[in-house]
Order: sequence, then structure tokens, then C-alpha cells
Amino acid sequence: MLSAEAHVAMRPATALQRLASRLGQAAPQQRPGLAPRVLPAAVGRPFRRFSDAGSSSSPVAAAAGAGPGSAAAADEAAAGAGDSSRIIETELRLEAERSYLSYAMSVIVGRALPDVRDGLKPVHRRILYAMHELGLQHNKPFRKCARVVGEVLGKFHPHGDTAVYDALVRLAQDFSMRLQLVDGHGNFGSLDDDPPAAMRYTECRLQAAASAMLLADLEAETVNFAPNFDASVEEPTVLPARLPNLLINGTSGIAVGIATKIPPHNMGEVVAGLKALIRNPDITVRQLMQYIPAPDFPTGGEIILTDAVRQAYEEGRGGVLVRAKMHIEDGGGSGEGGKKRAKRAGGGGSPAKPLVVVTELPYQTNKAALVEQIARLVDAGTLTGVSDVRDESDRDGVRVVVEVKRGGNAELLLNQLLKHTAVQTRFSANMVALVGPQPRTLTLKDFLQHFLDFRCEVVERRGRHELSRAQQRLHLVDGFLSAMRDMDAVVAAIRQAPDGHAASAALQGQPFGLSREQAEGVLGMTLRRLTSLEEGKLKEEQGQLQARIADLQDLLAKRDRILQVVEHEADELVAKFGTPRRTAIVTDGEVELRQEDVIPNAPSLVVYSRRGYIKRMRADTFGVQKRGGKGKTGARLKEDDSLDEVVYVNDHDHLLFFTAEGRAYSVRAYDVPEGGRTSVGTAIAQVLPIPKSARIAAMVPVSDFGAALGSAERDVVMLTRQGQIKRTALKQFASINRSGLAAMGVREGDSLQFVGLCSPTDSCLIAASNGYAHHFRVEKLRRMGRTAAGTRSMTLGEGAEIVGMALLPAGIAPEGSFDEEDLLIDEGPEEESSDAAASSLAGGSSSGGGGGEPTAPCLLLVTRQGLGKRCLISDFPIRSSRTGKGVRGLRLNAGDRLAAVQVVGSVTPPAGSDSGAGASRNGSDSEDERSGQSGGGGGGAASAVAHCDVLLSTQQGQLVRVPMRGISILGRQAKGLRLVKVREGDEVVAATMLSKQ
Repeated sequence: MLSAEAHVAMRPATALQRLASRLGQAAPQQRPGLAPRVLPAAVGRPFRRFSDAGSSSSPVAAAAGAGPGSAAAADEAAAGAGDSSRIIETELRLEAERSYLSYAMSVIVGRALPDVRDGLKPVHRRILYAMHELGLQHNKPFRKCARVVGEVLGKFHPHGDTAVYDALVRLAQDFSMRLQLVDGHGNFGSLDDDPPAAMRYTECRLQAAASAMLLADLEAETVNFAPNFDASVEEPTVLPARLPNLLINGTSGIAVGIATKIPPHNMGEVVAGLKALIRNPDITVRQLMQYIPAPDFPTGGEIILTDAVRQAYEEGRGGVLVRAKMHIEDGGGSGEGGKKRAKRAGGGGSPAKPLVVVTELPYQTNKAALVEQIARLVDAGTLTGVSDVRDESDRDGVRVVVEVKRGGNAELLLNQLLKHTAVQTRFSANMVALVGPQPRTLTLKDFLQHFLDFRCEVVERRGRHELSRAQQRLHLVDGFLSAMRDMDAVVAAIRQAPDGHAASAALQGQPFGLSREQAEGVLGMTLRRLTSLEEGKLKEEQGQLQARIADLQDLLAKRDRILQVVEHEADELVAKFGTPRRTAIVTDGEVELRQEDVIPNAPSLVVYSRRGYIKRMRADTFGVQKRGGKGKTGARLKEDDSLDEVVYVNDHDHLLFFTAEGRAYSVRAYDVPEGGRTSVGTAIAQVLPIPKSARIAAMVPVSDFGAALGSAERDVVMLTRQGQIKRTALKQFASINRSGLAAMGVREGDSLQFVGLCSPTDSCLIAASNGYAHHFRVEKLRRMGRTAAGTRSMTLGEGAEIVGMALLPAGIAPEGSFDEEDLLIDEGPEEESSDAAASSLAGGSSSGGGGGEPTAPCLLLVTRQGLGKRCLISDFPIRSSRTGKGVRGLRLNAGDRLAAVQVVGSVTPPAGSDSGAGASRNGSDSEDERSGQSGGGGGGAASAVAHCDVLLSTQQGQLVRVPMRGISILGRQAKGLRLVKVREGDEVVAATMLSKQ
């Protein structure tokens, strides 16, 4: 292990050596037989040190002259030549190293680091000692701070007056010191970082705690004294502290290559830990934390108790997470400001705005800077929903008010404040202190142990001092009593003596036999001390002194008694100056806020284009239009680009992206960059690390990877365009790294296109572009691994491909068989449908908007040309096999194809059955959305439809939002109604379900 000097000098010396090497200033090394290398004059000239010939050389000069071939010879030659000065030649590199080391150690020991024994830096120790010498006790009048600063500068601390006054100010600040040591009178600064008044205006005196804890017994030879800088007076090298002041008040400082930052603690807890160490010297740090659980800051706040606190105590370094103490008010509040707000709110009848109120700040947090930071973040849009920020602090305490807009989320704003502002900070503890002359990183037990050893030494030195004084006094009392027993002879001897010296010699001789001190004491006695009453008092004092001496001798002989004294005196100080804990300890709080804690869980639309551009938009961007409208532009697409998919999500959802090649990626919805209605969006490569050749086939929002809808685990169902289908457990996609993972083995010539979530009891409805649909139970699909290729599903007609998939809970559709005509594909002539024609084909199933809504869910079918209808799910009975052609879902016009399918209305299963309804490629698995589409039987479906819209997306980026009530319920043979006017060359590509806001 390196010594302190080597440790401190290592980095600076190495840096200087590298610098000297680059500049060519290293000392030339001469090999035998070779001429010395010639250096430039400025570099080769040796460094010269001048000093008076008659004076003794300094330690550094002596060290320089001690080396081989050093300047000692030159020094002797110069002295022999009779020069008036000595010149010591040495290498610049070596001189720089020595000088830098000397400077570094001077800063470390003499200025920047505290002593582990009394917890004070030299400047603080000198300030307290100077005030003690001036008699500025807590019960004496205040004196000007300039007087104290002058005393410190003139006698003990020859540095700038600003440094001394700043140190004095800190000792008097109740927001900097857990236990104030100086009582200040005047302006000593504030939490807003206001500077203190000049020292000629402020006054100070010692606090009673400082006198009792640090300065008591200073005159009892308990500590060593050393000469000051000019040897005119002496100062204590350490104060006889009775408590671990370094833990109680903490400190911070920066030296040369070393820094320290020790948090303050509660006095009562520190003493409890000290007593625990006294009773159990083998106690561990974790056991000590039962008594000292965490720091206690003077400004209060909250500490989140984590392993970082334990690390700081066990290793000497760690981060302590500190939060402001905040709460939410309804806007009425208390105080003058609260009354005014309540008066204003009472007249209008509108609800009061909620308030986030900060009442206690983290340690060393600037309140004015915090308010400014909050205002700046509000302007930048980082903090949302804030209408006003104000500082209502007064002499009663801190009160920073952040006013939330009406209808805003106060809990969300509180989390945003914790995430982005200084109301939550990390106190980085670096517990370094001086142990003797060495700086060391200390654990919690080290602090207490070093103090305990020092305190025992102080008590022992005080005991020896008191024992010596008691023995001296007993010696005098014994002499007094001996003289009083033969007072006549003593008086006669004194009267016969010619002078005082002879009288003292007579008393020291026979027959009296007194010592010199006793003889001088007898000679100094007054006549009144010769009375019998005084003799009685002397005998009583003699007994007391003998008992006191015996007690002190026993104390010095037994360490247990010394420890008892340490414990007793510590308890006395806690009883007199101890205060309750100010910083609350939170054991169940979150250490770090997650991103979702500071982002509103608002509904959004995630739009993805075929060329790979993605964006997130607010769901209320598109207002509801009547059926048959043209819609609004949802994305300003680039040339040769088309809209591929629109997904309805909540911002906290996980977005699973599946590529056509069968690979899965995952991001949070709020990580998708937000864009305007007409913006192009962001390239998908900036959101996901996917290859340039990859194409996103499906986006599936997942709110929870667990069994969110009961005890059954949910699965992912994947379907390709050619009908390959696979079922894989959702939990296998819970942890996806940046490079993604394999989701399905897709065969050559095929592509993954549809993904949804389901429960084991669900059923799967698949729709093909020819208008046919096939319905079977999910249990017909066995679970497979992520890399499996899947199995066959629906039998497709010539030129047909899968265009949609819906996953439905059990109990929605009946088991059944099909008519033969339903199994055939109609190849006859077709014509474009009109509303009237469609209604005539409804077969009495239409509710057109004029009738009542059904109590069962429906299937929404939309064609590429913008026609659409709703069919009852019960019209698509569940087949017993996963394969088959299915049944006709709608008649298609010439050149038209089915584009998308969606489940509409209540999908809540009967009581007692599991639920796990998924969605088609364009659907959503968001819990909020599904609850918006659910109803509990009866009129539940009608209510759900009344609060549901469908967003139709075209290939060229047109988006139209249509109310679900405006889409008629028709039979399976109907062609449907006009839902959107599709422009020439355009076609519908997606249908997305939206809940009304």
C-alpha cells in the first residue's frame, strides 16, 4: 500500500515527468567514455536555488543537496570561496517534484481535509479557538465578525480574510450545519444563495453546543499545542471533541488530487452508534446501520434507502438519493396566498387548480435556481401542464408552489419534477479524512473507532491532569495540617528567621520536615486560616482529595471506566442539544423513476409507411366525420410511398415490431418520435436497428407481458400471407435486445403479415382477399418455439391471400356447419354496390343506424374501394378444423378486394370463461381500448359502439375517422356501404379502432 505522500504525488509527478520528457528537460545521463550531450542553453542550464550563507538550509534544500554529485559540492565550494550567498544546483524536474509534493501536502493537511478526531479543518478550528480566547461564549454579547476574522488572521491563519469569513459564515448557517457551532447575528446568507453581509455589519458568538462539544477541557492538557506561523503564540493541533463532529456536521473539500464529501448525521443516532461500538467492538457496519440508518440533512427532505447508502458506509464511497418533500394540494391551501386563491375560485364555481408544493429541499439545493430551472423546463415543454411557478417561502419555512393547469395530472407533474429538476439529487459521498498526517477513505465504523480512540485518549489525559492537580493540592493541604498541629513552633521559627528565604528553609528543616511547596504555602497563609474552623475545612478537603485521587487512579487503570465516561458525557450532550431527525427515510420508494413515470399514458396513433417512415400522433388529431367523407391527410408521404399500417396505442405500451422475414423488435410507444398530422415521420432505422432491406409487417401494442387477463398465459399468433400460422407464448418476447430476436421461420416466397395476441380459449377468424372468412379455435394450434415455421391454416382460392385476422374470446361465436353454397367462391358478374342495393341484400339483418344496436359483437369488413359493413360474429360459426375454405363474408365488386377486418362491440365472454381477445394486423391489444369496447351484456355492445370509431387509412396517406354507429349491420351476402371516397389510384389499406375521448 502506498504511503499518503506517494499516493498524492503520483499523478502530479508523473505529469511533470511527461512534460519534462517532451520538452527535453530531463537530466542528461552521461555514459563512461562519451562526451556529455549538449543541450540548449535554456534547457541545459541547471536550476539554481539562492539562500543566505549564514542561514540553515530548508528541508527541501537539504534533501536536494543530499544526492550523489549534487549541489552539496557546489555549496561547499561557494562557502569556501567566501560568497555571501549559497547556490544549490539541482535538476528542474526533481525540484518541481519536491516543491509540488510539499505544496500538495500543505494543502491536504493544512487547509482542505478535516481531521477525523474533531471533524474540523484548520481554518474552522482556528476560528473556534480564537472566539474561545476572545471570550465570545454563548452567554456573552455578540462581537463584530471583523474582530474575529482579524484575530484569526493575525494570530493563526495567514491567508485571505474572505476565506476566513466564508468559513465563519458557514458555521453559522442553519441550512449548512446540522449542529450550528456559531451563533450569527445579521445576514448570513440564505437558501437562495444570497451572499452574506460584509463582516463589518455582522456579529457572532459561540453556540453553547460548540463550547460544550468541542472546546470543553481545552485547558486540561487534553490536546497538544503547537506554535503558530510566527511562533508568537500557540494553537491547539486538535480540539478535545466530546462527540464525532465529523459525522454530525459533515464537510466537503477539494485538495490536490484528493477530495472529500461527508454527509451530516443526526446527533442522537451517531451517539447511539458510538455506544453500540463501545459495547461491541466487533460490530459490523451493517449492524451499525441499525443505529445510523442514513444521513440527516439540515434542510430535511427524504432519503431513498438503497444499497448505495450501505455502500457509502461500508466502502466510504457511494451515492445517496435525496428528494425534496412534496405534496399535492387541491388549490385552496393555507396562508395568505391560499386564501386569495380560494376567494377567487369560490366566485366562479370552477374547480380549483391542483398544486404541487415543495416544503423541504435536498441538501445544498439553491431554491432560487430551482424555481428558475422549473420555469425554464416549462418553457421548453419538458414539464407539461404547468400554469404558474412561484416561491411562497417566508420565515416559517420553504414553500415552492407549482400550479397545475385545470384538468392536468398533478401526479404526473410531480414525477416529471423528480426526473428533470433538482428536487431529486444524488449526494455523492466520498468519506475521506486525515488520520494523523495521512488522508484515508473511511467506513462508518472507522469514523467511530478513530473518534473513540481519540476520546479515550482525551479522557485519559484529562484524568492525569486532574490527578496531578489533586495530588499537588493534597500535598499542600497535608503541609497546612502539619503546620497547624504545631503552630506555635512554626510561628516562633518564622519570627526568628531574618527573611522569607530563611523562614522557608527553617520550615523545610527539622523538626517540621515540610517540602519547599508546603513551606511556601504555609508562609502565604493568612492569620484567619489559623482558626479551628479552617482546620476542620482542611481536614474535610484532605478526605475529599484522597477520595478523588483514588477514583482518578482507578479510572486511569481501567479502560472500561474511561469508556463509561465517554458514554456518559455523550449522553449528556444529546439530552441537551439533540434534535429529532429532519430528513425522512423512505424504504419503499423507487430509486430511479422510469420513463413512463414522467410521460402521460395518452392514447396515440402510430403510423407506418411502406417505405419505412414512422411517427406517433395524438388520437384526437382526427375529428369524427360522417360516413362517406374524404377524410384528412394523415401523412405527407414521399413519392412512391404508401401508408402501410396505423395502430392505436397508449404511450406506455410496448410496441412489438415484426418484420416480414419473421424477426421481432421492441420499443416503448413513447420512444416513437411524435409528428404532426402532415409530417412525413422518422425513418424506422432511427427507431429500430433493423436492416435496410427489412420491412415491418405488423405492429402489436402490448401493455403487459404477463397474464393480464386471468391466470392463463397469453400467446402470440402469427400468420403469413399464404396462410402459414403459428402460436408462441408471449412471455418469450418480454426481453428483446437491440438486435431483435427470431419470431417465426418464414418460408421462401412467403412473408409474415398478421400478428395478434390471444388466450388458449380464444378463437381465430381469418379473412382472405376474396371475401371469405374461416373461424376455428386457437387450441387447434399447438404452441411452438420462436424459430418454428408454423402450420397450414385457411385454404386459399386462386390469386387470394390473407388480408386480416381477428382473435376472439370464447363464447362469442357458436359451433356450427355451413351450407354448400357458402363453401364455393362466386365467379359470377358483379356490380358496384349502392346504399339502397346493399340494404336490399341485407335480408332483414340491417340496423342501418335507425334500429337498435345488437347485444353481440360484430365483424367489420372494409374493401380496398372503401365499401364496408358490419356482420354479426355469430354469422361465422367456429369450424372444428383449423383448415378449410371458410364462408363468404361479403360480395365483392369487380376489381375490388377485401382490405381489412376488425372486431367491433362487446367481446366480453360469458361469466366464468377466460378472455384473451387479440386483434388483427391493424388492431390493438391495449387494455384501455379493449375495456372501451367491452360491455357487460345487455346493452353493453351498443354502449361500446357508441363510444367507438374506426380510422380508415388509404395507401396515399388519407385518413378518415368514421363513427361506428354510422356503419350498418348487414348480412354476409351484402356488398356493404360507402365508408370513404377513395381517390383514383388509391385504395384502403388499414382500419384502426379508436375509443372516443
